[in-house]
Amino acid sequence: MTTDTVQLTLAHSPDSDDLVMWWPLTGAMGVGVETGRYRFKTVARDVEELNRLVVGEGHTRHGEMMETPSPRPSPPRGRGSRKEEETEGTEPLTPALSPGGRGREAYDITAISCAAYPYIADRYVITACGGSFGEGYGPKVVVREDSGVRTPEDLRGLRVAVPGVRTSAFLTLGLMLGGVRREDATARSRAGGDRGFEHVEMLFSEIPGAVARGEVDAGLLIHEAQLTFGELGLRAVIDLGQWWAGETGAPLALGLNVVRRDLDERFGAGTVREVAGLLGESVRFAVEHRAESREFLRRNAGDRAEWEDDALVDNYLAMYVSGLTVEMGDRGRGAIEELLSRGAGAGFVPGSREIEVV
Repeated sequence: MTTDTVQLTLAHSPDSDDLVMWWPLTGAMGVGVETGRYRFKTVARDVEELNRLVVGEGHTRHGEMMETPSPRPSPPRGRGSRKEEETEGTEPLTPALSPGGRGREAYDITAISCAAYPYIADRYVITACGGSFGEGYGPKVVVREDSGVRTPEDLRGLRVAVPGVRTSAFLTLGLMLGGVRREDATARSRAGGDRGFEHVEMLFSEIPGAVARGEVDAGLLIHEAQLTFGELGLRAVIDLGQWWAGETGAPLALGLNVVRRDLDERFGAGTVREVAGLLGESVRFAVEHRAESREFLRRNAGDRAEWEDDALVDNYLAMYVSGLTVEMGDRGRGAIEELLSRGAGAGFVPGSREIEVV
């Protein structure tokens, strides 16, 4: 194993739980974990953008993959609208080229949606830390207060804004409303199947406003919008985490942290496990140093006013930086297997190899 300094890129979503987990690796707050030979560059990016980068797809629309890559349009600068942004103590990043020539490769370490993992299991391994699990709570489907939609059944056939077709929220909503199996393997690999509603893709931060303006019938909310949607006069129809717990008794696996398998080849045997261990130390450090974590969010809040609300931030972090985030264990692994098994059975994702966690 080389002793030379190793530069690693680490991408995460722009919501507060992802942001606070990794600042201890950068030294941004003057304290942190000792990273040895490793140096980490972090970037915040929309989770569906990360899903697409890591899967290696072009622009997706209505479940079909197009050959010409086309990035999602940049959102207007607004509440939670950051698409890609470096946080304090980091440097600008550009995704590396794939060694296999597959175009723009995702980062060395990256957040993804659990639903995206079957497409990349041959190239990435899941880390035991850094996952997001809904333990009786999760993404919400919301409508305007004056909407006639009162139950999940009322959503069938309606236009629902979603934060991406590779997100776990989208997969779970499809399992609740659709779940009709399709035998065609190509359709399965391209997010095929009957979901029971018409989806409209947009950036996660644009969804609440689109629902409030009546541009769509309903919206599927992730990140902090799960807690703030009422400010726009919206009401919840269903909490998918509650529904999932009632169906399975398991947590809902939402986000994962994954590491490229080829780190061992590039930097020496044992690198993947060594890096995974450092990531675990970072999450534990962030949890144990809540004051510094809150201050880090304030310094990087930009126009996200909700990060100035300590009660809201504490509530959200308690939900999604839980014991399963620090160490998923058998319970977290089982939750991943449950979601992906049901998704494959419905024809929404490919059947996956055995789940590997380091």
